[in-house]
Amino acid sequence: MAETLGSYLLLSSALFAVGLFGVLLRRNLVAMLIGVELMLNAVIINLVAFARFAGADPGNGQVFALFVIGVAAAEAAVGLSIILTVFKARGAISVDRLEELSG
Repeated sequence: MAETLGSYLLLSSALFAVGLFGVLLRRNLVAMLIGVELMLNAVIINLVAFARFAGADPGNGQVFALFVIGVAAAEAAVGLSIILTVFKARGAISVDRLEELSG
């Protein structure tokens, strides 16, 4: 298969769709966090692919990808700490069992 921009965009859109369905259909907070991470990885693929095929400096897309990876790592750390706090307080991480945040 030839390397074209379309093939990268197809891969990225499929990965984004899997992540979106994971966020929308799962009722577990950890599974939802994994879905968000998949969507961020799809964005990284887009950034690098557009930088490569747009004729710009390939390092630009990679620098942006590193920023997105940093944001994803911070989001995962904060998200997991919130999930652990909710689990300690409520004893569950299912969205259905969490009707309100306080109490």
